[in-house]
Amino acid sequence: MSDTVTAPTVARLSTRDADFTQRLDTLLDWEGVSDHAVQHRVNDILTQVKQRGDAAVIETTNRFDRLSVSAMSELTLTPEQLEQAFDALPTEQRVALSAAAERIRRYHERQKPESWQYTEADGTVLGQKVTPIDRAGIYVPGGKAAYPSSVLMNAIPAHVAGVNEIVMVVPTPDGVVNDMVLAAAHLAGVDYVFTIGGAQAVAALAYGTETVPRVDKIVGPGNIYVATAKRAVFGQVGIDMIAGPSEILVVSDGQTDPDWLAMDLFSQAEHDEDAQAVFVSWDAEHLQAVEASIERLLPTLEREAIVRASLRRRGALIACQDKTEAIALINRIAPEHLELSVADPHEWLDDIRHAGAIFMGRYTAEALGDYCAGPNHVLPTSGTARFSSPLGVYDFQKRSSIIHCSAEGASALGEIASELARGESLTAHARSAEYRIRR
Repeated sequence: MSDTVTAPTVARLSTRDADFTQRLDTLLDWEGVSDHAVQHRVNDILTQVKQRGDAAVIETTNRFDRLSVSAMSELTLTPEQLEQAFDALPTEQRVALSAAAERIRRYHERQKPESWQYTEADGTVLGQKVTPIDRAGIYVPGGKAAYPSSVLMNAIPAHVAGVNEIVMVVPTPDGVVNDMVLAAAHLAGVDYVFTIGGAQAVAALAYGTETVPRVDKIVGPGNIYVATAKRAVFGQVGIDMIAGPSEILVVSDGQTDPDWLAMDLFSQAEHDEDAQAVFVSWDAEHLQAVEASIERLLPTLEREAIVRASLRRRGALIACQDKTEAIALINRIAPEHLELSVADPHEWLDDIRHAGAIFMGRYTAEALGDYCAGPNHVLPTSGTARFSSPLGVYDFQKRSSIIHCSAEGASALGEIASELARGESLTAHARSAEYRIRR
C-alpha cells in the first residue's frame, strides 16, 4: 500500500521560475463584475427599484434575505433603536467601540482640506471652495460576517467632512440584526438605517424610493452584486470604488515569528474564499517555516474551511532573490494591505509606489488597521492602488473653483482668451471675452 501525499495548502512560487510572470498574472487576475448573468440580474433589480420603489425593494429583500416583511417600516431602524443597541452592549464592547471611533475620528480630522483664495496684482481673486456633499449612502456588508468596524470607517469620515445626512444600508439575512453594527451607527452619527442589502439597496440609494432618501454618493464594499450595481449607477450618483475581495501581501526578512505571519495571512483569507493572501521572502528557510506554521495553525481556526479555500485558490508563498526584487513585486501587485515585517521598514518607504495601506514593522499587524489604528480600512483592491486611495474625508467633499476678475484682470485675460478662442473657431467665446477688454 502506497503512502498518500497531501497536497500543500498554499502554492509555492519563485521569481527564478521560467513561468513565474505567467503564474503571478494568473494568481492576481480578478474581475469581480464581469459575469454577464450577474449583470443581467443586477440590471433587472435596478430597473424594478427605479420604477416601483419600495415595493421592489421589499420583494427582492424578502427573496434574497429570506424574510417575509410587507412594509418598509419593518426594514427601518430608528435612532432610538440604535442608541438602545449601544447601551445594551457589554461594557468591554462599548468601551472598545468608542475607543476605535475616537481614534478614527481623530485621524480623519487631519484630512480636512481648507478653502483658499489668493489675489493677483491687478486685483483678480482666484481660489477653491471646499463643500461637503449633502447626503451620503454607506453600504455595510452583512452576509458571511457582521462589520461594525465598516460602519465607523464609512460614516465617521462623512461626518467629519460635514455631510448633512448619512444613510446606511445593511443586509440582515434571516432577520438577524447585529447589535454592534447598530451601536456603531449610533456612535458614528448615522441618520437613517435600512436593513436592506445587495443590488436593491444600491438602487434605493441611487434613485431614492418612497422611504429611502436618494443620496449623492455611495461608499462601502459588498459582494459581486453590490460591486456590479455600484458600477451601473455611477453617473446617477458618485461611488468610492469598485471593491474586490480583501487582499494582503506580507514581506518578511526572515526575522519575524512564522506563527505571527501565518496568522496575519489568515486574517484576510478568513473574509471569504476569494480573498487573497500572499507572502514574500528571500529567506528559503523562513518560507518553509511560514508554510509549516500555516499547516499547523489552520486546524485551530473557527473559519478553517474558508481560509483553506482562499489559500488554495488565490494564496501564494513567493521566493524572491532580495529586497530590490521584493519591492518590484510590491509595486507590481499594488496590494490593498501591505505588511513590511522587516528590520527597518522606513528604508523601504520611498521605493513603494503602490499600496492601499502600509503596515510598518514586525508588531504592526494588519488587523490593527482593520479596527482601531485610525486610518481607513476601505482600501483599493485588485491592483487599483496604482491609481486609487483609501476612503477619506475628501471622498465626501467636492471642490468649486473661484474666479473673480477685476476690470484690469478681465482685460488682460480677455486678450489671451480671445486669441485662443479664435484659434478654436469659437467666435462667441472670443467676443464674450473681448467685450471686457479695455481699448
